[in-house]
Amino acid sequence: MKKVSIILVIVLLLMIARSGFGEEKNLKGNITISGAWAIYPTVVEWAAEFQKKYPGVKVDVSAGGAGKGAADAIAGLADIGMVSRDPDPAEIQRGITPIYILHDAVYPIVSGKNPVLDELLAKGIKRSVWRDMYITGVITNWDKAVGAKKAKTVHVYTRSDSCGAAASWAKYVDNKKQEDLRGVGVYGDPGLIEAVKRDPVGIGYTNFGYVFTREGFVLGGIRIVPIDVNENGKADPEEIYANRDAAIKALWAGKYPATRKNYFFVKGKPKGLVKQFIEFALSAEGTKVVEKVGTSLPLLEDERTKVLQSIQ
Repeated sequence: MKKVSIILVIVLLLMIARSGFGEEKNLKGNITISGAWAIYPTVVEWAAEFQKKYPGVKVDVSAGGAGKGAADAIAGLADIGMVSRDPDPAEIQRGITPIYILHDAVYPIVSGKNPVLDELLAKGIKRSVWRDMYITGVITNWDKAVGAKKAKTVHVYTRSDSCGAAASWAKYVDNKKQEDLRGVGVYGDPGLIEAVKRDPVGIGYTNFGYVFTREGFVLGGIRIVPIDVNENGKADPEEIYANRDAAIKALWAGKYPATRKNYFFVKGKPKGLVKQFIEFALSAEGTKVVEKVGTSLPLLEDERTKVLQSIQ
């Protein structure tokens, strides 16, 4: 009798273990994710790795701007919205739970053929000048922007889609919103980069994830404009970013001003498959994916721990 009881206990334990492992291994379902261009490359790779781990899961990821991600999450058209800006109070009131997932930044760019490129790289541009190009419209030529004598008009470019890059740039230049930015509207990071690249007198801005190549250098045909943070009239070495490593160093040191947080927007509290995907993204395994992709910066371990605790 005693022997039979022991066998039954062993069988029961095996059934419980097998049930748990089977549930994990046979995880099935669909997740839809849409939104910010800045977050898109990292989330695509997160999705690929998650699907390798759980072959029964399909994760659909599409870009379209932070505004689309927020709207889709609110309307229930996506399980997760990728949003590269801080949430609005109105979005929270509509049931959105913002989940902090990545660090990011926005960089001003010009064509490599800009007629005042030498002056820009030597002096940088002060915040007040950015404001007068993008908000007030007082500065309309490069002479006033950098003190050159080229008599060249400035062509200002901005984003036409509702996006975190524009919201963050507007907040930096004058604590404003995207709709306050002047300029010719262009859709998406790739489109805006291409517009600036083709226009020698153009100026725009783009996300950390799009300004550098996979090898870590600035994209061919454009240059990052130094921001004269201390307003000493020159671009100091720590304000010049010729590659991703230099930009990351400045971000971690807190020396670059146009930074932001990136979020997943979820309607209500995350649960089920969506919660498991978020937990994977914020795991040590997910952090390795962020570092491999190199288009965003991962959260520090203590930051990840706090976020994970908040969604339990």
